[in-house]
Amino acid sequence: MSNSSKTNDSKVSKKDKFSDTYKDTAGAGSVLSTVSGPSTNQPPKTLGSDDPVKQRLLDKTLGGQELAEKISSNLNKPHEYGEASRTPLTGAIVEPTSPAAGSSTSSEIIASPKTGEGILFPGSNPTVDSLDRVRVDSSNQPLTTNQGVRIADNQHSLKIGLRGPTALEDFILREKITHFDHERIPERVVHARGSAAHGYFESYRALTEFTTAAPFSAEGKRTPVFTRFSTVAGERGSADTVRDVRGFAVKFYTDQGNWDLVGNNIPVFFIQDAMKFPDLVHSVKPEPHHAMPQASSAHDTFWDFVSLMPESTHMLLWQMSDRAIPRSYRTMQGFGVHTFRLVNAEGQSVFCKFHWTPLAGTHSLVWDEAAKIIGADPDFHRRDLWEAIEAGAFPEYELGLQIFTEDTANTFPFDVLDPTKLVPEELVPITPVGKMVLNRNTDNFFAETEQVAFCTAHVVPGIDFSNDPLLQGRIHSYVDTQISRLGGANFHEIPINSPVAQVHNNQRDGMHRQAINRGRVNYEPNSLAGGCPFQAGMSGYKSYPEPIAEDKVRGNPELFSDHYSQARLFWQSQSPAEQIHIINAFRFELTRVQTPAIRARVLSLLVNVNELLAGSVADGLGIELPPAMPLASNLPIPTYPPSPALSLLTRPGTTGIATRRVALLISNGIDQKCVSTLYEDLLKDGAVPRLVGTRLGKVTTADGAALDIEITLEAGPSVLYDGVIIVQGDGSLQHNADALDFVRQQYRHCKPIYSIGGGILLAVAGVPSTFADGTPDPAVIVDQEKIQDASLTQFKNALAGHRSFEREKDPCPV
Repeated sequence: MSNSSKTNDSKVSKKDKFSDTYKDTAGAGSVLSTVSGPSTNQPPKTLGSDDPVKQRLLDKTLGGQELAEKISSNLNKPHEYGEASRTPLTGAIVEPTSPAAGSSTSSEIIASPKTGEGILFPGSNPTVDSLDRVRVDSSNQPLTTNQGVRIADNQHSLKIGLRGPTALEDFILREKITHFDHERIPERVVHARGSAAHGYFESYRALTEFTTAAPFSAEGKRTPVFTRFSTVAGERGSADTVRDVRGFAVKFYTDQGNWDLVGNNIPVFFIQDAMKFPDLVHSVKPEPHHAMPQASSAHDTFWDFVSLMPESTHMLLWQMSDRAIPRSYRTMQGFGVHTFRLVNAEGQSVFCKFHWTPLAGTHSLVWDEAAKIIGADPDFHRRDLWEAIEAGAFPEYELGLQIFTEDTANTFPFDVLDPTKLVPEELVPITPVGKMVLNRNTDNFFAETEQVAFCTAHVVPGIDFSNDPLLQGRIHSYVDTQISRLGGANFHEIPINSPVAQVHNNQRDGMHRQAINRGRVNYEPNSLAGGCPFQAGMSGYKSYPEPIAEDKVRGNPELFSDHYSQARLFWQSQSPAEQIHIINAFRFELTRVQTPAIRARVLSLLVNVNELLAGSVADGLGIELPPAMPLASNLPIPTYPPSPALSLLTRPGTTGIATRRVALLISNGIDQKCVSTLYEDLLKDGAVPRLVGTRLGKVTTADGAALDIEITLEAGPSVLYDGVIIVQGDGSLQHNADALDFVRQQYRHCKPIYSIGGGILLAVAGVPSTFADGTPDPAVIVDQEKIQDASLTQFKNALAGHRSFEREKDPCPV
């Protein structure tokens, strides 16, 4: 073979090798770039390197192209029109052949202590993991800046000389002061003052015949909850025991997403349409010219507004009742207020009302007591809830449902869409469906109680809205206010608000974004992410298809014009003592009103409710009874029989004396065995006894032993206890004005009193053991020498029950 032939063969061989290599890498430059690419679909086999990141980049590109090729069109588009659109299809998706296909970056496999281990967990959103992921404990840790830099000196700012000016470069001081300056967020406009706890809801049985909602899907199913109680009108620093509606909001962290049942401790409301909500709140808040009064409805602007809104009358009676001054968050009911819908798997719907009932019973304060607690302990309800949970006396509430069909609702003499009306239990009994237990206090008040965001718009499949016009406005308002209060649209990512269900959507960016979304796709439909995240179709939330054929109009149905029938129902369902409390509350509030015409207008509303009520309030105000307020309609006013369930006194509870606070009033010379026996017996039954004396220190018992006073009459006045036991000693208490006043207030506030060793202190205080008619007062018990078992049992029974309201006279004899 000639030399020339060898040369030509060599050239051909090299050319073929070059061609083969090029075929493997053709188009690699486009993969290595972020703009444009060849017109052919033939991808490169290699990027010319064994670098694992380059190989990941190739897998990412090829995987993305493959996904796009497999979704040639939007197959669901023809089903988005006409009758077919009533049944949404599950989104069409394609499984990627490589996990790199959906990545944001090929470098995601590079591990670091910050970015992570470089390991992919497909379909996962760790921001919804438990609160353990954000719970911080600083045990055995040094102080650092927010950037993790250790702080050598936390006592002094950086100065130019010991007596010189502070240096502008002191970044540690600046960070600390700047953060402090921004620690407060806007408080809630309403429900600013509140307390909360974690717990669970346990379903008694499956309610699948009515709803697909996750909490009711199986017997014994437990759903985590976070419950917040609140006052409505007061600011964040206001007192707990003011006369006010109480918020009762429960966030269910279900496996279908979060459901917020945002209610109150009263089942009705002041207004019928959300259009009036800003006016109502403006009227009850401190008057704008001088910012008074705080957390009180007893002023002109509130009563001016409600007296011109006769639909408020029913709610006014509730607010003037003992419901507005509960003994504890643990002893008040909760209500969803509105009519909701339950929807089952077949798409069938029924109406529903939600009721929470405390197992500890429904108990209230009396007004004089509530007013004094504001001075003695403005955190009374917050402290009570915290201490009960800390002691393991977990508050429990039974959830009951009133379930009825739309046809049944049409037979009622009222409109179930009217939030100023309730459904009497005599018409629709309450069915218990589960129990809520609050068993954990918060770790951090601000991070949890203050930042929690309740929204009526947060519902899960199986729960739907009615057309209640107040509810419809709340659906918008609650979300809107959280955006303002919590700094943007990402408030759902704050740990206390994040669900336990996975969260996957294309919502991006915004203030304080926490989630770092993987991939290039933030829209739907898509092919570059294989169609993910995809619409869930009929397994997702589907609104009930209520048929409506109406004009667009502003107005109310005619049944909304009945403003007094259920106010009458509430009044006639109260016990005589509760009716007296309502009269006194109206008298107090209207006495503080300065405009006579407003007082008269309120009385004209009450004339339409009950003449005894209106006349008694008028007598207390020293004015003539005005004519009745003209009715808004000629429709006949429905009548109802009394409903015992509307009286607090029908719900004493089932938990006995557990958590009741008992003062053991002692002095020198007491019987040590008597005191220790009482103390241990009360503790055994779950009560909270305290040894109360005139000063801290020890008292000497009759046998020369010593007992430590736990709290003084000054620090723990009478209003902080549910009952008192007086153990007679050396007689010094009967000469102590604070001790005498302590006993008198126990009597005035209708609490049980048990005196051992005679009733000398009671006699000096002027406390009788009988009522005015001479019958014995079962809540005033006296043993002459030692504890009698029957007497102690009698005291416990009185302590566990409602107050001895038979004592109430005007004026009180003590």
